[in-house]
Amino acid sequence: MKRRTWLFVAGADERAHRAAARSGADVIVLELEDFTPPPLRAQARALSPSALERWRKAGAVAAVRINPLETCGREDLAGVVGARPEIILMSKVAAPEQVKALEEATGGVVDLVPHIESAAGLLRTAEIARASRRVTAMLIASEDMVADLGTSRSRGGQELAYVRSRFLVECRAAGIDAIDCPYTFSDLRGAIADARYAKQLGYRMKSLVDPRHAKAINAVFTPTPAALKKAARIVKAFERARAAGRDRARVDGALIEVPIYAAAKRLLDSTK
Repeated sequence: MKRRTWLFVAGADERAHRAAARSGADVIVLELEDFTPPPLRAQARALSPSALERWRKAGAVAAVRINPLETCGREDLAGVVGARPEIILMSKVAAPEQVKALEEATGGVVDLVPHIESAAGLLRTAEIARASRRVTAMLIASEDMVADLGTSRSRGGQELAYVRSRFLVECRAAGIDAIDCPYTFSDLRGAIADARYAKQLGYRMKSLVDPRHAKAINAVFTPTPAALKKAARIVKAFERARAAGRDRARVDGALIEVPIYAAAKRLLDSTK
């Protein structure tokens, strides 16, 4: 199943649960950390079975984000196990030992997505990614990260340019998916521009906090018919050239070598 968009939803807000189901997001995450004040967390956990079932019926992957195990994460896990989340995300991960503890706490049977929210965590991204075979993706945060860096969030996101680039490279090197940070402003135009920037960096997935942005961001990360058609031409031309004993092909005046061929194959495979 596609996992282009990861929508975070306030855990105790049933109206938000219903809006999320209509959003079109690929992954919907019941958020038990910052979006759910501590006095409401027990209520949010109790609502998890109905929320996650609603999202599954809408065709989304149903997930939960818990607090770090050192705080109330174990209570979160105990409270949502009956909801059968397909993915467990955990906030404020800065060391591989946290992921190992999470794998043990979940029994090693569910996908894990650690969140990197600090400079210390960023510097250990590869170690964290390799801490468990259950880690299939990781997410880079925005608000906590800029606070840790001593700056502030802007619509242009210049303050996170290095962080986003480095995080993507670290995740690629570790062989896992990288989820880009959310655009935390309400305007749709800015959300689309931010998603396009992430795609240009190399991201294939993005987190979001506004359900109204989901369909537009999905569109950014979905190959256009023209792009797919060109990719198919590249693959066909290159394979024909190789079958004829040539090392490269030419498409629309451009030389097609192995890296371009491989990228075209990945694009076509992403639609399967």
